[in-house]
Amino acid sequence: MDTSLRERIKNCTAHRKSREEYQRYILANPSEFPGLVAFGFEVSDKDSHKACWILEFVAYKRLDWFVPQLDFICENLSRLDDESSIRPLAKICQLLVGAHFTVGSKITLSESQLQKITEASFDWLIGDFKVASKAYSMRTLFILGKHSNWILPELKDVLEKGFHEHTAAYKAAAREILKKLAKIP
Repeated sequence: MDTSLRERIKNCTAHRKSREEYQRYILANPSEFPGLVAFGFEVSDKDSHKACWILEFVAYKRLDWFVPQLDFICENLSRLDDESSIRPLAKICQLLVGAHFTVGSKITLSESQLQKITEASFDWLIGDFKVASKAYSMRTLFILGKHSNWILPELKDVLEKGFHEHTAAYKAAAREILKKLAKIP
């Protein structure tokens, strides 16, 4: 990644307008995308989470750009330890998995990539993370579980066991998933 882009990203703020500005820049300069992905996983850099924020916004417009980066992303999900990086990556995983299982989608994940996303999603769901990361993770796992028999019983068990220990927002997301799980024979 170009040093000037790295410095610009460090100036990104959590404000939606700021993230959208950087999203537009990346969309207009697709050659910068691989560097943005790499920066998002530089966990030793205190500003790497800002790249993750931008990646999430790019995913809404150009999820297909992630395809050449999938091996790298999936291999490195477990390295993330900052909530500000995990939340956007959990959302990106949800988008990728949803697209993978959508008929006619150009997004195809390998079994290894699906496994890495499954592992990261369970880690984020049971780990000490905020509600948004957990909610995206449970939704990702629900989608994955419709295609892999062992996931749904595990997901149900995790949601039921931890239900009363969490916030109202967590309970609302868990209730949504548990309701869907109850409809599956």
